[in-house]
Amino acid sequence: MFAVFECGMLKMSCVLIDALDELGGQCVALYPEKPIYDIPAHPAIEGAALIAQLEQQIAPFGCAKLLGRQVTGLAGEAGNFTLTTSMGDKISAKAVVLAAGAGAFGPNRPPLDGLSAYEASGAVRYYVKRREDLRGKRVVIAGGGDSAVDWALALQGVAAHIAVVHRRPKFRAAPESTAQLDALAAEGKVEMVIPYQLHALHGQDGVLQAVEVVDLDGAPRKLEADVLLPFFGLATELGPIAEWGLDLAQHHVTVTPATMETSVPGIFAVGDIATYPGKLKLILQGFAEAAMAAHAIYGLVNPGMALHFEHSTTKGVPG
Repeated sequence: MFAVFECGMLKMSCVLIDALDELGGQCVALYPEKPIYDIPAHPAIEGAALIAQLEQQIAPFGCAKLLGRQVTGLAGEAGNFTLTTSMGDKISAKAVVLAAGAGAFGPNRPPLDGLSAYEASGAVRYYVKRREDLRGKRVVIAGGGDSAVDWALALQGVAAHIAVVHRRPKFRAAPESTAQLDALAAEGKVEMVIPYQLHALHGQDGVLQAVEVVDLDGAPRKLEADVLLPFFGLATELGPIAEWGLDLAQHHVTVTPATMETSVPGIFAVGDIATYPGKLKLILQGFAEAAMAAHAIYGLVNPGMALHFEHSTTKGVPG
């Protein structure tokens, strides 16, 4: 979305294509109510609020948005690309910017019998869009990463009871967050179920009553629960992008840092999908990468025209 803004400021038009039905990627799909603390000038801003601000920022440029579809084909060369989508769209473009995060993503599901019925009813959830949906619920959180710890903290004062299941005492989350979780556990506000792992779900017709866990010796224990939140990471894949002949490194697209151009001229990559020496996977770095890509693309869209750099404070937002 910020690449649209940067291109718009250089008077280049864009088309946004997203596999999700709404803009915002992981910010809206995974943590719309989770605060983000490293956006400049925002001491804290929730994921959904950040996306709303970005939508407002690109609104003056009238960018076409093709949502709920995937780019399935790419043909042509720099200055003359044709993209096709899963919905049959055909888009002509002089340059292409990949801002696909880690690619298409989905949750790693625990191997539990009858899981699908509980997923359908919402008793098992892999994302939390609204904390209020869990108000007064008995919640079991499984996992040892940032998502598990963050949601154990975020649901304080909302859920009736929170139990955190992990197979070992050490968590892979941010040290400060882990310290907060330990403090809540010491106060009796979070039940730490360690070392245990998920074993079975108990209930009827998608209504969850208890989560059964076992320790490392296989001894079972039942936790009364209304909702299970298993956070075992995301399974990601590049999808059709992997077939475009781009140089890849560990499922990421390699780029030239100064321009964000990939190994294929005219195709650029920004954000989490892009990799280069010294890369930091931060939203703010993705914003900077979008600006660099837009300035590099200007010459493709306007061959032979010199780009006279101006600050936004002097030229304003084009109409």
